[in-house]
Amino acid sequence: MKKILQDLSFEQLKTVVLELGAKPFRAKQLAEGLAKGKKISQTNVDASLKQELLKEYEDEPVKVEKIFRSVDGTEKYLFRLADGNIIEGVFMQYKYGNTQCVSTQVGCRMGCKFCASTLGGLVRNLTSGEILSQVTVINAMHQRGSVRGVTNIVLMGSGEPLDNFKEVTGFLKNVTAAEGLNISARNISLSTCGIAPKIYELADLGIPVNLTISLHQTTDEGRRRTMPIANKYTIAEILKACDYYFQKTGRRYIFEYSLIDGENADAAHAAELIALLKGRPCHVNLIRLNEVKERTLKAASSAMAYKFAAALNGGGISATVRRSMGGDIGGACGQLRAGYLKAED
Repeated sequence: MKKILQDLSFEQLKTVVLELGAKPFRAKQLAEGLAKGKKISQTNVDASLKQELLKEYEDEPVKVEKIFRSVDGTEKYLFRLADGNIIEGVFMQYKYGNTQCVSTQVGCRMGCKFCASTLGGLVRNLTSGEILSQVTVINAMHQRGSVRGVTNIVLMGSGEPLDNFKEVTGFLKNVTAAEGLNISARNISLSTCGIAPKIYELADLGIPVNLTISLHQTTDEGRRRTMPIANKYTIAEILKACDYYFQKTGRRYIFEYSLIDGENADAAHAAELIALLKGRPCHVNLIRLNEVKERTLKAASSAMAYKFAAALNGGGISATVRRSMGGDIGGACGQLRAGYLKAED
């Protein structure tokens, strides 16, 4: 596999162009073309520069292998990487704009019991350019004139973003750069299962993305039953890191809480969650669990979800039930890829 040009910042891209003997303005042409989702061979630079670049860099690091369309308008993609690996992404349309969910790793090693992404373990990290290319390709597909196709990004696909810290933060810098897509950091959400030290590092970088914590339980004992990361970092350690993130960025943080029947969805758990989060600058996204056939966990009913949300709001905790989208096409993390790879075997 060759190198990936989309890994580079604009300044690094200028250096490459100059080293190849081309004029500086060619870097801007390249950056504009790549931001529009074009291959190197499709960009508006001279043939000799393209030829030199293609000796070292992949022409198309990420391509759409297959598209699945849901009855609710959600689109899910299987992407094939230059080395043949498969990842997935989701495109969701809302009244406020279009959100793309991107993957940050091929597979995942976190082992959460409710997630399909981790079934085959971690294959490898994605590079910053592979993460970025997921967005540029889909943005180009949905762009209408000057109206951007992708307005919001969530790093909630396959993989744990903070387990691939260097490449993920490189992506954040490049996707928010004026020479690229120039998407506001405030329109980007990063979801983590709670790698506390990396939350501090992310805060210190000063990129004010929306920090989202996969909490899913109210006690360390409960988290350890479904999330192996809880054996390393306690809820108290994660909350302390969240406080630091808020102090550094001024951005409230969000907790994801998947409602699992018989596990974390009754009135007692709602009371525990209120006590845990009371007074914190946070919001709770309640998720009706997308059941994974390889797992035994069962989703709480819709009625239970809204009752849980009412209890939280009544207790002074901002909470909403996330709209379920793409369920008929395997909308949850890792489900589509797992099924596709199984069919290929």
